[in-house]
Amino acid sequence: MKLAVEFPSVSHREGANMVARMAQGIEEIGYDHIDIFDHVAMGYDVEGRGKSLYSPKMPILEVVSALSFIAAVTERVTLGTEVLVLPQRQPVLVAKQFSTLDLLSNGRARLGIGVGWQESEFEALGEDFTDRGVRTDEAIELLRACWREERIDFDGAHYKSVAMAMEPKSPQGEGLPIWVGGNTPPAFRRCGKYGDGWLASRVTDAEFAKRSMDAIREAAVKAGRDPEGIGWQSMIAPPPRPGDEAGKTFYAEPDRVAARAADLKEMGFEYVTLNATAIFQSGARGVEPMLERLNSLHERLRAEVG
Repeated sequence: MKLAVEFPSVSHREGANMVARMAQGIEEIGYDHIDIFDHVAMGYDVEGRGKSLYSPKMPILEVVSALSFIAAVTERVTLGTEVLVLPQRQPVLVAKQFSTLDLLSNGRARLGIGVGWQESEFEALGEDFTDRGVRTDEAIELLRACWREERIDFDGAHYKSVAMAMEPKSPQGEGLPIWVGGNTPPAFRRCGKYGDGWLASRVTDAEFAKRSMDAIREAAVKAGRDPEGIGWQSMIAPPPRPGDEAGKTFYAEPDRVAARAADLKEMGFEYVTLNATAIFQSGARGVEPMLERLNSLHERLRAEVG
């Protein structure tokens, strides 16, 4: 199994050198992949809009900048987003950012995308929340065109590009992987039609995992794609939300972590992700303590799931 780490933005509190130390430590321990999650801004709870899932003061590094920094201090580990909120970003710019990241990391980039949940963030960025699904589909097509075509001519309902070029191309070209996050039927359709893999979260039900994977495979066949080429990744456990006291201790209990990884492997997942922010919340309150916990969990997981 491939083992991934969701990178802890909280590491920035100890300075840029310790952000680098965190990334290098993850690679040295033997993890295969680093993901980083995306929010540009977080909203306060105010009257008239939905309650936020997390604290507005939660520290979050900008994903492309952070991945570029991490690429410069690592050599082997692959690098991605879990997930970049694609419809609140201009897709031609995202295509350029990730082709550059892929080039400068020697082909280690992977783009994980989702449609987002925080309407106030879309508002702050001047993007429409209500049509984010259809714009995401179109944006993925435009990304591929930017990575593939010498001359880019794209005439979509939401995005247009007339007689444009984007150079240099990335080492992976059109094959730069796009993985799709989400646990809903539209996400499954999007993953099957466009995605190279599914980024799942909070999957504890084997029957749900099977139904979801079957829906993704069915969508791939309908789109004329090979369903066997789709990859599967799930987070072992995400950061606990306010009031989730049991979630705060999860990563301090290796037996629970190993059991969840074994369950996910049995469900068919090829990657499992440890969330280092949740490790911080479980009591490892600094870069070195987080790395110590990641090291011990890595040894346990390699013994448990390979």
